[in-house]
Amino acid sequence: MEMTGLGRLDSVRRGPWRRVALRTSLGSTSTVKAALMMVASLMALSVAEAAPDCQASAAPGIDWTGCSKKVIVISGSDLNGATLVETDFTSTDLRDSNLMAANFEKATLVRASLAGSQAQGAKFDRIEAYRTNFSGLLAKGSTFASAELQRSNFTNANLVDVDFTKADLGRADFTGADITGSRFALANLSRADLSKVQFSGALDFESAFLFLTRIEGQDLSAATGLQQWQVDMACGDAQTKLPTGITAPGNWPCVFD
Repeated sequence: MEMTGLGRLDSVRRGPWRRVALRTSLGSTSTVKAALMMVASLMALSVAEAAPDCQASAAPGIDWTGCSKKVIVISGSDLNGATLVETDFTSTDLRDSNLMAANFEKATLVRASLAGSQAQGAKFDRIEAYRTNFSGLLAKGSTFASAELQRSNFTNANLVDVDFTKADLGRADFTGADITGSRFALANLSRADLSKVQFSGALDFESAFLFLTRIEGQDLSAATGLQQWQVDMACGDAQTKLPTGITAPGNWPCVFD
């Protein structure tokens, strides 16, 4: 007896094809579950591989995020491109190291020494670096935005095109440093010594705080953002050159104890 289309469909639903379809469906479900478990395992492995390794030795690209590396000697290390976010380097010796393109954001570098290191393109934003030794640092194109750098030593450092926006540089010493193209907008330069820096062209002092900042002998005629109220607080002398429209205050030169 010949079946109609609906009859054949009903036969498939009730016959052996239903069992085949069910087995295929169950097999597909199992395959999906296995695939999901594999994906989850790979994700977990990826997270584990990406986690900071605080026990690892210094190496290019190392991730020491949040690690404690304080009061140790690792001078001469190669930390090129390393992730050092919130790492504690308090009183650590990092002299003569390769720190190029390293990310030190929010790291603690209090009383540490980076003297003579290469740090071109490094990120030092929001670091805590009170009394830190940056002397001779090669830091062209690096950033120190909103960094705490009170009493730090930048003598003879290469600070060309460095961004010090909103940095606290109170009493910092820049003797012999090359600060060509550096930006000090909104920075605190209170009592900082810029009297013996080297630079050419313009420097950005937009809204910088220059209380007793030493600028004796400097040619700031091309400086941008510099206003009379800032100069009135600073310490220059007869050799200090100022932008057009700004005059030297009558109390120059300053008298220091």
